Amino acid sequence: MRADYSRQFRRAYRKAPMEIRKKLNKQLDLLIRDLRHPSLRAKKYNEPDNVWQARVDDSWRFYFRIEGDTYYLLDIIPHPK
Repeated sequence: MRADYSRQFRRAYRKAPMEIRKKLNKQLDLLIRDLRHPSLRAKKYNEPDNVWQARVDDSWRFYFRIEGDTYYLLDIIPHPK
């Protein structure tokens, strides 16, 4: 699998705190290797649009679609608690 990044994802990544960017990079490496890795807690977020959600940490989530052999990364946002 490989990753591709939407314009929104790139914009949100640049705005995210450095600590979150480092954690996200680690999580993206895990995603590429294994969608079911326990620390990702990946799950379908929006079934009709095929949008998935995965965890960066307790406070941040990232969203993506699976298109063929590509994870198309859509956004990264603080998780509303």
